[in-house]
Amino acid sequence: MLIKTMLNKLMMKKNVTKIEPNDANGEAQVDLKSANKNSNAEQPLVGHLIELRGRVIKALASIFIIFLALVGFANPIFSYLASPLISALPQGGELISTGFIAPFFVPIKLVFILSFYISIPWILYQAWGFIGPGLYKNEQKVVFPIIFSSAFLFYLGMAFAFYVVLPIMSKFLVGTTPFGVEMKPDIKDYLSTVLNLFFIFGLAFEVPIVVIILVTAGVMSAAVIAAKRRYIILMAFILAAIVTPPDPLSQVLFACAGILLFEIGLFIAKLIEKRSL
Repeated sequence: MLIKTMLNKLMMKKNVTKIEPNDANGEAQVDLKSANKNSNAEQPLVGHLIELRGRVIKALASIFIIFLALVGFANPIFSYLASPLISALPQGGELISTGFIAPFFVPIKLVFILSFYISIPWILYQAWGFIGPGLYKNEQKVVFPIIFSSAFLFYLGMAFAFYVVLPIMSKFLVGTTPFGVEMKPDIKDYLSTVLNLFFIFGLAFEVPIVVIILVTAGVMSAAVIAAKRRYIILMAFILAAIVTPPDPLSQVLFACAGILLFEIGLFIAKLIEKRSL
């Protein structure tokens, strides 16, 4: 686009230099009008790109600022994150590190990812500020609540994973440790498992949003979606077996949470459908 703009400017100069003195009042006006038209066509796009750049910078700056605010508490934050597993371990149980730099790197990585998650509302606000003015009023009324309710549901999914799924999963896995085997989880492996749980359950809690979008966009009616309930329940258990850790408890919790959220989304979609009639 920058190259195109430069070429347009060169063409403008070229057109002006070709004007003969005897027909300056005629052709000069035509050339200047065409040049101004090209220039005006470029300005809105350049303005949008400048605005997009500014909003991306603001979004990245929020992640950086939150990271700087939390990095000094990296070790306590990781200790809090590890508390469900540590409390499930036998007396004196602890996590270990098999890597040389892992004790330093793992808490820093955790803080960085948490900084991104905490910044999600601000990032969505910047995205809305960019796309919102281009939507019609009726579209804004639909898109705005969907964007920010999806962020709330993602946080709710993370909280469910940490306060419900992780303690149950930790107690189950520690309880199934064979006799004579001492469980000493690695901090890097534990962080990877927890972050995967956060992401998986965060996405799972977006199911109501997906159902509502399908109905409000006219892709499917609420009755059609309800008729496919048994297939959706089967898919929930299949998906749970694929994306969650291999223990059956976390798989059942994932599937049950997904089914419950589907029913909630379907109920809300039916209400919206009735109001639109």
